[in-house]
Amino acid sequence: MPATRGAHGDLGNQGDFFLCDVFDALPKSDLASMEHPLFSLSTRPDRRILSYSHNDVDIQVVPSVKGLATIFDKDILIYCISQLMAAINRGRATRRTVTLTAHDLLRATNRETSGDAYRRLKEAFERLAGTRITTNMQTGGVDATTGFGLIESWQILRTGPGTGNGRGGRMLSVTVTLSEWLYRAVLSKSVLTLNRDYFSLRKPLERRVYELARKHCGRQDSWRVSVETLLKKSGSASPRRVFRKMIRDMIKAQTLPDYDMQEETGDIIRFDLKDALIEAMPPPRLSEAAHMQARDLMPGADVYALEAAWRAHWVALGRVRLRNPDAAFIGWVRRSQNRP
Repeated sequence: MPATRGAHGDLGNQGDFFLCDVFDALPKSDLASMEHPLFSLSTRPDRRILSYSHNDVDIQVVPSVKGLATIFDKDILIYCISQLMAAINRGRATRRTVTLTAHDLLRATNRETSGDAYRRLKEAFERLAGTRITTNMQTGGVDATTGFGLIESWQILRTGPGTGNGRGGRMLSVTVTLSEWLYRAVLSKSVLTLNRDYFSLRKPLERRVYELARKHCGRQDSWRVSVETLLKKSGSASPRRVFRKMIRDMIKAQTLPDYDMQEETGDIIRFDLKDALIEAMPPPRLSEAAHMQARDLMPGADVYALEAAWRAHWVALGRVRLRNPDAAFIGWVRRSQNRP
């Protein structure tokens, strides 16, 4: 296997790949693909050439003969990003080439581990490697026009009886080389934590809308967006009236993790953080000083994910009145450090 560039751009001498072995790593996605539509929402082979422009960002996505990479194919990238970020947060060295166990990937992304699931996994790798993107959007603070595949290469290792042509046998492990563009996003920590229930969303549009809500709500209690802008940012190929109907169905079902959806006058959709809905006791607010102290206590941790977990703990305790929310949060972080 050829050497790959390590975390600081040098060739890795102490191993040419990173082993994905972090149990229960928090799912994370890169900010750029959450903000912009890079993945197809179609459940059938999608061979369209996609063009997208918003503000100063231009993107063109070109499929291979296998079709565009789908929002479900993205699970592979989320898994790789999650493993790499968990390792970085623990002070471990990483590589752009990662080796993973297919079974662990399927379990972590809430998929079946049947033979058909492994076949679909192979097809996902083919679409990820074949889809080509040309864009001027930044990752890691670097501004350049770049062309790349979502993954650079992949290899499946098998054991047991086979035909000698890569078929048959049991899928042992998969080695994936991520694009420099995506790996740069990981190294710069341009990522956000996702709710684990994201992998339980079975409709492509639900997944895409959740990504947008997660990206744009940030620390805000709510996010308002026009149906027109939501349609554009989602990457959906549906006409506006059909898209609006699908959004209204989502509002009725309220299937998104973390967020409630409402329709407002003026063709506006509002997303509200579920823990931030109006209650008898409003949610506690933390200062930037508390965030900085939490970062010092747990270097590399996603401080906003910590805040969300602490707020959930506060809700479970019955939304008690806090005289000093900052002190309560820091105390909870300190206790979390000592948990196994």
